Amino acid sequence: MEEIIVLRSYRVAEFTKPLVLSEESLPQPQGGEVLLKMERCGVCHSDLHIWDGYWDLGGGKKIVAANNGALLPLTMGHEIVGTVVAVGPDARNVAIGQRRLVFPWIGCGVCPVCRDGAEHLCAGKSPAIGIFSHGGYASHVIVPRTDCLLDFGSLSAELASTYACSGLTAYSALKKIGKLHEGQSLLIVGAGGVGLNGIAMAKAVTGAAPIVADIDPVKREAALKMGAREAIDPRAEGAGKALVKATGGVAAAVDFAGSPQSFEFAYNALRKTGHLVSVGLLGGQVTISLPLLVMKGVQISGSYVGSLQELRELLMLAQAQHLPALPIEIRPLDAVNSALSDLKAGKVVGRIVLAD
Repeated sequence: MEEIIVLRSYRVAEFTKPLVLSEESLPQPQGGEVLLKMERCGVCHSDLHIWDGYWDLGGGKKIVAANNGALLPLTMGHEIVGTVVAVGPDARNVAIGQRRLVFPWIGCGVCPVCRDGAEHLCAGKSPAIGIFSHGGYASHVIVPRTDCLLDFGSLSAELASTYACSGLTAYSALKKIGKLHEGQSLLIVGAGGVGLNGIAMAKAVTGAAPIVADIDPVKREAALKMGAREAIDPRAEGAGKALVKATGGVAAAVDFAGSPQSFEFAYNALRKTGHLVSVGLLGGQVTISLPLLVMKGVQISGSYVGSLQELRELLMLAQAQHLPALPIEIRPLDAVNSALSDLKAGKVVGRIVLAD
């Protein structure tokens, strides 16, 4: 008897509640769609915000996930590597059996932002995988376009999966800084999964090994192993003043945490003409002195994931250069709830990657 294959997925059926196992008929790709058998899927901190149902804007304000387009039930998971098992009749440049990394940040394709090549910041109705359409916490996933399937070459499937968000986010943020001159200092605040990927590629992208600030001694130790030139506790008495004294103020900083405390530590560490890239989404708000912003001539940039072209560049970089290996723990797909809980509790160093 022929084996009947079903789609198994773990879905957010209710915000803050454990993900629920769902089984249904295996979808058949239509048009230019492709069906992947999920092989690896990273567990990202962004999923915690969807799971909670909101993003904290500070001052009592929130972006509610449902109002932003994340409709339930939803299968999260956007750091996906899988094997092509079926293709739609209009799919081109793809073959059954290929192993591919998925670019999940798909835009509507018609809004001005998408037309400018920044579909990851789509201002229209985005079908981003694992965010607004079903993602990789599942046995199979539908990908709507073949150009979003990337060859990851000699990289391991688990490491490649983290590049779809964690690595891409770090790479795009560091690219905004660009190459630093000799003697200029780079500060990275936050050594979580994204921060550690940033530390791993910082020297290759900016030319500088970073100083890293994190409140967790375990993560500071991991940062040193990933290539940080120094790791400090930002809560230590006088840490900020000591950093400015030692460096003359950093030329650039990336805040991978995204709390008021992390942002202020990074901002206050800048020298005149320094550049702060804000990445993290822990939430909240800060107050900035406008005269000092002007008189110091500093630049503040927001950076959210990255483009399809940037992911292609990152994969080339990772294969051309020996980047330090991100700490990765592989867990089975059915352990997704404990993985999310551990991530929320701050127990994860590096990345948990689910396997099926």
